[in-house]
Amino acid sequence: MVYVLDQSGQPLMPTERHGKVRHLLKSGKAKVIKRCPFTIQLLYNSTHYTQDITLGVDAGSKRIGGKPQFI
Repeated sequence: MVYVLDQSGQPLMPTERHGKVRHLLKSGKAKVIKRCPFTIQLLYNSTHYTQDITLGVDAGSKRIGGKPQFI
C-alpha cells in the first residue's frame, strides 16, 4: 500500500500499483515524503477525487490467535 498526497499535500486515494509509483518516482513526477508508511507526493496537478471509505471492525472474536477449538 502506497499513500499518495497531491501537490499541495492533501491526501488522495492510496494505491497498490507499485509499478506506477516506481515510474512516477523515476520520471521525477513524484517524491518520497515518508518511508514508513510509504508515502509519495505528486509534483504535478491532479484531480482531487477521493472515495468514501468505511472501516469495518469485527470485535466478535472470543479468541485471538492460536488453534481454533472445535466443540
